[in-house]
Amino acid sequence: MAIEITVPTLGESVADATVARWIKTTGDAVKADEPVVELETDKVTLEVPAPASGTLGEILAAEGDTVEVGAGLAMLNEGAAPAATSAAKTEAPAAAPAEVPAETPAAAPAAAMPADAAPSGDIMLSPAVRRLVEENNLNPASIKGTGVDGRLTKADVLAHMKGGTAAAAAPAATVQSPAVSAAPRQTPRAEDAAREERVPMSKLRQVIAARLKAAQNNAAMLTTFNEVDMSALMALRGDYRQEFETAHGIRLGFMGMFVLAAIHALREFPAVNAEIDGTDIIYKNYYNIGVAVGTPQGLVVPVVRDAGNMGLAEIETRIGDFGARARNGKITPDEMAGGTFTISNGGVYGSLMSTPILNPPQSGILGMHKIEKRPVVVDDAIVIRPMMYLAMSYDHRIIDGREAVSFLARIKEMVEDPRRLLLGV
Repeated sequence: MAIEITVPTLGESVADATVARWIKTTGDAVKADEPVVELETDKVTLEVPAPASGTLGEILAAEGDTVEVGAGLAMLNEGAAPAATSAAKTEAPAAAPAEVPAETPAAAPAAAMPADAAPSGDIMLSPAVRRLVEENNLNPASIKGTGVDGRLTKADVLAHMKGGTAAAAAPAATVQSPAVSAAPRQTPRAEDAAREERVPMSKLRQVIAARLKAAQNNAAMLTTFNEVDMSALMALRGDYRQEFETAHGIRLGFMGMFVLAAIHALREFPAVNAEIDGTDIIYKNYYNIGVAVGTPQGLVVPVVRDAGNMGLAEIETRIGDFGARARNGKITPDEMAGGTFTISNGGVYGSLMSTPILNPPQSGILGMHKIEKRPVVVDDAIVIRPMMYLAMSYDHRIIDGREAVSFLARIKEMVEDPRRLLLGV
């Protein structure tokens, strides 16, 4: 029996994804729950597993295609792979080697033939494009494709319906896209061009660029700085780290302490935990703390939901789990939605000081940095202390300078005297 593999629910506010890579190809035997294709959304990369064991049949969406939730990706022929197929695959290397090169040139032109040169019945369309073409009674052969190998994209069809082409609309899109520099690229020298490599931005990277630029354009963003003496927190950690790990099975880090400190400060300064919606301010009486994690694919911000109802051990457990799964690309879109405030730790990469950018629609973000021993004045004496710079970026439309500075000072107080965290004072 043939089963259709479809695009799963991608998470809150995510309607489509890009087919990033086919892990399996037509004819491959797959097991139930084994990944067959990798999708990339504007938030995360995720793998789609096979719903049952069988053989992968027709692939309905090519790499690079944009697919919507529920759209077909491929057909799966349920059951064990035919013995003949397996035998053929096994015996293929023993077949006459001379025949393989003879077939390759004949197959190559057909695969490389652009979509607009092929008969309409042979054009491969993604589900979203096919639906758009059929609903508007269009001939796909008359539309020039700008996708991979000349395939039609949704943008091609929409541009055709408006009386233009995607290629003609490209200059305007280039100027408007926050992810692309408005300045035209200068043509490099021939010897330099030969050493360059042009790689398309991933969908995740494009969205990161667009969101960060939008944050700068839309928010009245300002940053205030302070420094915190980490002596007391480091001493507490040193004294109880082993017992904490034995009792809770999780490493005791600094991030959990900063999450607790941030929650206490957010309760005192609710505007930092709010967001602007049109002409309204939405105050959130819950604390979903985003923790920025760097991955090879880009920055992701999984959210510790209802962190205000958690203890230190549970917060550290969530953070540890997020960190491990983020590096392996296993964070789901739902786990990155709904954050009210974000904490980013550039110190793990050696950053001494930076200006964090807001994570829209949030109004505040806390930046932690490298701990470095510096001379400071304590009780009129110069002493060496482990110091950390803190940065608090905020939307000045909703948060006044007094609130932002006081918020950061409150975090400083609690970190420098961790007993405040236990007593809530």
